[in-house]
Amino acid sequence: MAAERIRVVIAKPGLDGHDRGAKVVARALRDAGMEVVYTGLHQTPEQIVETVVQEDADAVGLSVLSGAHMTLFTRLAELLREREVDDVVVFGGGIIPDDDLPELARLGVARVFTPGATTEEIVSWVREHVGTPV
Repeated sequence: MAAERIRVVIAKPGLDGHDRGAKVVARALRDAGMEVVYTGLHQTPEQIVETVVQEDADAVGLSVLSGAHMTLFTRLAELLREREVDDVVVFGGGIIPDDDLPELARLGVARVFTPGATTEEIVSWVREHVGTPV
């Protein structure tokens, strides 16, 4: 029996309307053989978590360029805990200061990709840290 594909939700939370990076990452993951759901712009953490649950995702990646990353990742983590979703790898990307990375890690964000990260780096990281479901 063939292994299932990795399922990833890529989301653009908040009011930021710049989604090119999220779309590039979504396409790179898809082209690498993963099943990708892109939520579109202006999603709330509640909408994102609902999508993660409905899609039975293995990972969720947030793209945040607005400066609201601490609020958005914190709320996402709270909602995942409330829904008892503890098997989804959370990662992110965008304009996120290095000083915020330790707190994001404490919240459960497994990795943050900042400007300059390549799509190959992101695909490899997702494969290595999410793995192929059985």
